Amino acid sequence: MPKAEISFEIIEHIGVLSTGSKGWTKELNLVSWNGREPKYDLREWSPEHKKMGKGVTLSKEELDALKGILEKRE
Repeated sequence: MPKAEISFEIIEHIGVLSTGSKGWTKELNLVSWNGREPKYDLREWSPEHKKMGKGVTLSKEELDALKGILEKRE
C-alpha cells in the first residue's frame, strides 16, 4: 500500500524550544495539516522545514489547558 502524502502549511511560527546538534529545531507552530483548520503543533523540524519528526497537535482549548497545568507547577 503506497504511503499517503501529507501536506502542511506553517501558518505562524511561534517559537523554538531547542536546537539539536544536526540543526533540527523543536518548535511550536500553528500548522494546517492537509488543508484543515490550523492547530498548535509541537515537533522537531529539519532546517529547511521539509522534514519533520513525530509531534503533538493541540487545539486552542488543549493548549490553554496545558498552559494552566504548567502554570500550576511553578
